[in-house]
Amino acid sequence: MNAPALSQARLPLEAIVVERTQESPTIFTLRLRLNDTAAQAAYRFAPGQFNMLYLAGVGEVPISIMSDPEDRDGIGHTIRALGRVTKGLAALQPGDSVGLRGPYGRGWPLQEVSGCDIVLVTGGLGCAPVVSVIHYILKRRERFGKLVIIQGVRHAEDLIWREQYERWAKLPDTQVLVAASEGAAFWPWHVGRVTELFELAQFNPACAVAMMCGPEGMMRTSADNLLQRGVPESRLYLSMERNMQCAVGRCGHCQFGGAFVCRDGPVFDWGQVKSLLAHRGF
Repeated sequence: MNAPALSQARLPLEAIVVERTQESPTIFTLRLRLNDTAAQAAYRFAPGQFNMLYLAGVGEVPISIMSDPEDRDGIGHTIRALGRVTKGLAALQPGDSVGLRGPYGRGWPLQEVSGCDIVLVTGGLGCAPVVSVIHYILKRRERFGKLVIIQGVRHAEDLIWREQYERWAKLPDTQVLVAASEGAAFWPWHVGRVTELFELAQFNPACAVAMMCGPEGMMRTSADNLLQRGVPESRLYLSMERNMQCAVGRCGHCQFGGAFVCRDGPVFDWGQVKSLLAHRGF
């Protein structure tokens, strides 16, 4: 999906924090609204795209958009506080301002997969880039087949939106499978690797589309498993992470083979990346 003219702005627009939610000790969600009402009304994105969030005097960082595209009240970003910029963003409170450029990149092919079973495979905070897909499908349920959500985390305490996963698991034609490498007391789901859940996943491989985001080793193993299950190679999609700084394919920091993740991704199909993922550290 091509981004609208708004996304081509080289200077960030001012956005106001309208809501802040602490998801875990290190993960938080900011709900933003562009200060210019016309810009907010014109803002459009596709699930899987990202924004560049800017703090004056600190820096800029790419963050996936996790809200529904038709939500006109705000733009959601779930962020882990790791570096200088994200720790600065973590200090923001409702009413504070932040710079926003975007949306950028290529999102998930949701318009092209109508009628298919959707298998979402995520690891760690990889759930953030695909949670907008979950929102999108659940609001347009009649357009899709089964929805299978497979989520893995390292520690049980790392699972955010736990109540949402429990709620999604109760919906018709929806299967939720969650794994933690290290469990905890009263952990209701699987303890082990997320890839161990595939044998429990129920979907039609001949009419399924898989969308994956998370550690590259996990995505490689997941892709191999899905291919063995009979999912066509052309229906495997991955969201890649690289050091994106300019968001328009000019600085070269996110070059991935002959492509740039910020411009040609972050969503790629398996055929585009399988040879690159075969080489560790590429």
